[in-house]
Amino acid sequence: MGHDPVTSVAMSRKSLSLALLNEQRTALGLPAYTGADEPAALRRAALDTVLACIEAGSAEPSRPVVKGAVRFLLDRLAELAPGRSVEVRVPPHAAVQCIDGPHHTRGTPPNVVEMDAAALIALATGRLAWADAVADGRVRASGARADLSDHLPLPIDPPADPPADREAAEPG
Repeated sequence: MGHDPVTSVAMSRKSLSLALLNEQRTALGLPAYTGADEPAALRRAALDTVLACIEAGSAEPSRPVVKGAVRFLLDRLAELAPGRSVEVRVPPHAAVQCIDGPHHTRGTPPNVVEMDAAALIALATGRLAWADAVADGRVRASGARADLSDHLPLPIDPPADPPADREAAEPG
């Protein structure tokens, strides 16, 4: 029986930590993560680790690493499409509200997108098209605004700041 490397994860209640991330990276033969030991940076590194697992085809990322990757991608989506009109859910990992427009304050929101971690990662990285994901049931979307196709794939990292124009900075 085949396993999807993103959805078939060990049932762990551990939180993402530098030690856990590096344990996973070592098991994959990846170099240790040496960046900042803060949540956003660890989540970004978790995404890289999950993508390496997908590329390897046989390794299974741990649940905290998958959760970190999902949280990174959902945070990025909310950053790039701010608002509260659509709720995007990736159970059991995380949910976020995004996309400008009318928002709800109580109960079930009128615009909901729900998918598993594997679908989110595939959509966010361009490995899966929105229309295909909806058509084959990997994404369940309800509501008039529950279409993320304009926001996918996600630019994973913010654009680098352009270098300062030296001529403008120097008195002439």
